[in-house]
Amino acid sequence: MQPPTSSAKRSPTKSLATIGYEAASVPRFLGALRDAGVGLLVDVRAVASSRRPGFAKSRLAANLAEAGIDYLHLRGLGTLSDGRAAARAGRHDEMRTIFLEHLATPEAQQELDTLVGLVRDGERRVCILCFEADPAHCHRSMVADALTALVPVRVEHLHPWPESEEEEDA
Repeated sequence: MQPPTSSAKRSPTKSLATIGYEAASVPRFLGALRDAGVGLLVDVRAVASSRRPGFAKSRLAANLAEAGIDYLHLRGLGTLSDGRAAARAGRHDEMRTIFLEHLATPEAQQELDTLVGLVRDGERRVCILCFEADPAHCHRSMVADALTALVPVRVEHLHPWPESEEEEDA
């Protein structure tokens, strides 16, 4: 009979969060990250610019730094322009096909390996970011799926928008 494994030797359950900022204000977005214990936000947008104030790369990184959250942009895990156009037009199956082809490229695989290392490290809770509010219509879910195929990880989709119109008006 083998002795029981000590809890120090057991690997803790890893978790990964995802978040979209489409319907979020910056304060609500940062609050959702803080509440979820996120220590590193990984931006998986191919183009880290935004018409939404506070969500373009440099301003986002500054907002995160003020909240004590690190920022990393992995452009190679972003959706190509054809995929973004398909998503905007509501052609989600086409977007998935385009992104999965891109995900098989060496650049995307290298950046997926970087993400795997960050999650395995476990030093900080990692959250991947893109624009789309609904994770089912966003490539970040496919990034999370690719990651879970490589690392046992529990995925939590964060929702930084108000639960009701009354809350939004408050």
